[in-house]
Amino acid sequence: MPTDPTRLPSDGRSAQQVLAELRTLRETDAPTRGGRTFAYVYDAGRAELDGLAAAAYTELATVNGLDPTVFPSVARLENDVVRAAAALLGAPGTQGTFTSGGTESILLAVKAARDHARAARGITAPQLVLPATAHAAFHKAAHYLGLEAVTVPVDPATFRADAAAMSAALTDRTALVVASAPSYAHGVLDPVAEIAASAAARGVLCHVDACLGGWLLPWLRGTGHQVPAFDLSVPGVTSLSVDLHKYAYTDKGASVVLYADAELRRHQYFAHAAWPGYPVVNPTAQGTKSAGLLAQAWAVLQHVGEAGYTALAGRVADASERLLAGLRGIGGVRVLGEPVAGVVAFTVLGGASGTEPDPGLVLHVADEMRAAGWYLQPQLSYEGMPPNLHLTLTPATVDRVEGLLGDLAAALRTARELPPAAVDPGLAELAAGLDPELLGPQEAEAVLAYAGLDGAGRLPARTAPVLMLLEALPAPLKERLLKEFLGTVFRV
Repeated sequence: MPTDPTRLPSDGRSAQQVLAELRTLRETDAPTRGGRTFAYVYDAGRAELDGLAAAAYTELATVNGLDPTVFPSVARLENDVVRAAAALLGAPGTQGTFTSGGTESILLAVKAARDHARAARGITAPQLVLPATAHAAFHKAAHYLGLEAVTVPVDPATFRADAAAMSAALTDRTALVVASAPSYAHGVLDPVAEIAASAAARGVLCHVDACLGGWLLPWLRGTGHQVPAFDLSVPGVTSLSVDLHKYAYTDKGASVVLYADAELRRHQYFAHAAWPGYPVVNPTAQGTKSAGLLAQAWAVLQHVGEAGYTALAGRVADASERLLAGLRGIGGVRVLGEPVAGVVAFTVLGGASGTEPDPGLVLHVADEMRAAGWYLQPQLSYEGMPPNLHLTLTPATVDRVEGLLGDLAAALRTARELPPAAVDPGLAELAAGLDPELLGPQEAEAVLAYAGLDGAGRLPARTAPVLMLLEALPAPLKERLLKEFLGTVFRV
């Protein structure tokens, strides 16, 4: 171990020491394999994929993906990966780009739509029309790229986008309208065809966020499941994002954004020649980048193949069906919407009537499940949508479903016996008087400390009290405190 963590070791450390410390650091992380972490990670349950991806990355780790004319392997590998995505999700004329992840794919699609709206329709103050369940990455893109985000309420019973309301929200300033396949929060499939048709009638581009389901839903058809059309074959859909590091089981840092044609994709590109250096042209937000992530994605796709992905999709569907049946058999649990596969969200009922979603119970259950060795992702209430726990199913979870359900039933019994999770009245009163625009770092840190955060970027063992505070606060204040907390995590 270095004696002074604020500086580099004077003489360097051995490779064995460095790797040993990395392994030690990993001991405190949530497990990424084994089917007990139900968010953030995607485990195919095939051990050989990790070694293959690592070896493929190493082969091209030093290759600079900035210039495929100097490194032709980059063009070959990217074309292969994009062709595979286009064959699965495209239509004649489809073109695309390999990116670092779903957020970058979405950023690029929004940029292409913004620039297309300027060039083709003369729009100078563009709008981005989104269902309330659209991924936060779209709001990030609007923030970065100067679009006005117009959020449309979803159906309160199904949690699907309301096609009629989405159509009514379109204006002469709308550059792009979005549908999810499926939504991250609830795993339900939006009415893509209806949304795309109304957009096309107004001359508006339509993006399908299939980052989550794009590499799962098509393969489910091969297992006999009925999946509505949602991709670029649907009239009016002009772009689509699909993450390979989700249900294609590649390592993190792999996604594809597809466009209906090359002309639309061209609006994604950036070129600059008015400087004394080399002529710059970038297809993505990144310039210099290792080709290693592209290589590992290519290798995993080639290794698994069509039959492999069909079989893996069947395992996910099996896990989903068994989990849904089990959840619906537990008293006091309500599954939200009709998940299409891969993602399930459920809330916990309580309160005086015992029939209303109870935020405190939801968060207590999350803590109890984490203590039992499971990670279920808590999601807070928003615009009438109840607080819930999100689960991402993978092939590795098939053999874990019964164990999860048993521990969940026990966690729910324990949670009902615990004191109600409630916000401290003094803290609620203090927070109610805060203006996030005027809140300084010291005041924000004081609120976090009052909520039980130690200022060192660590969450308490039980997170229910902290999350209940966020549940009670207006969104702008939540966002301000989240930024302050992140600043304590990354602090030198």
